[in-house]
Amino acid sequence: MFISPAYAQAADASGGGFMEFLPLVLILVVFYFLLIRPQQKRAKEHKAMVAAVRRGDKVVTGGGIMGKVTKVENAEEVVVEIADGVRINVVTSTLSEVKSKSEPAADNDK
Repeated sequence: MFISPAYAQAADASGGGFMEFLPLVLILVVFYFLLIRPQQKRAKEHKAMVAAVRRGDKVVTGGGIMGKVTKVENAEEVVVEIADGVRINVVTSTLSEVKSKSEPAADNDK
């Protein structure tokens, strides 16, 4: 009486399945170029910076401590002098910045 019969609409096959996934693909592309790729580049630069740290470099740790590298223990650890006679061991992955690179020692044996 008050209820009219409901008829299903015919499926429109124009566009197919590709048009349904196009927004998802576009979102993934935007995420790659705006988030993933720059982060990978930053990580690669940080890894190269940490690998190039040597004695005499002035560095800043992740906690904000500034000091001068006095000894490179191994690939994962350096000794940083933060004041006269005060040296601390720092994990190289926590180094956030190399402020100034030291010059190689001069060869005066000539």
